[in-house]
Amino acid sequence: MSDLFSLEGKRAVITGCATGIGQGIATGLAQAGADVVGIDIAELKETARNVETAGRQFYSYTADLSNTQEIEEVWNKIVAEIGEIDILFNNAGMQYRKSAFDYPVDMFDQVIAVNLRAAFLLSQKAGRHFRGRGCKGKIINTASLFSIFGGMDVSGYTCSKHGIMGLTKALSNEFAPYGICVNAIAPGYIQTELTKAVWSDQDRRKPMDARIPAGRWGTPEDFVGVGVFLASAASDYITGVMIPVDGGYSVR
Repeated sequence: MSDLFSLEGKRAVITGCATGIGQGIATGLAQAGADVVGIDIAELKETARNVETAGRQFYSYTADLSNTQEIEEVWNKIVAEIGEIDILFNNAGMQYRKSAFDYPVDMFDQVIAVNLRAAFLLSQKAGRHFRGRGCKGKIINTASLFSIFGGMDVSGYTCSKHGIMGLTKALSNEFAPYGICVNAIAPGYIQTELTKAVWSDQDRRKPMDARIPAGRWGTPEDFVGVGVFLASAASDYITGVMIPVDGGYSVR
């Protein structure tokens, strides 16, 4: 049974893994045996320490994923320097809050570029890489509860996360004949530095707390199991689905 979940000898590219969910996933995949290639615009030293503590190799790359040229360059560099990749985890994302009446188009475009376009471009490159090797590759996208809900003051983010689910379904149809699985996870309310302003404010978090059946906010560690599952042979016949990691929030 343990072989089903083993990532021994695998290499995983993870975007947006400097902190939070991405860092938790990177640590979990390393604990399951994978070497990790991190892509982020931020410093990756802490994630590197976590991966190396698990006894695996960590490779650090800096890129602005809103820039298509940088995506092209970083992917080519990774393949040239590291070689074969087995797993792509599109986790990088950004948020911008503003009423739809006043939402600036440049910020809308940037959110779409980072959250959705980068995921498509990297998935396209990974898909070609997997197909060329005859590899049963895995692509995992970070969706959101806003892949289901509309939200308030987050029109750019909501559009990008609905798009991520559309992308996950579309790619799963085209990539499955080559043994490539494409799935998504949907975080609920997770305690990270990005959400600290909300979870550290008792008044602001009350409505969320009341709706989470599990009775607590999630942590990056809650993504370890689902990340390993979707990256491993245990999920070889699962594709095109989204798994909420939300303590039951979306079914309340």
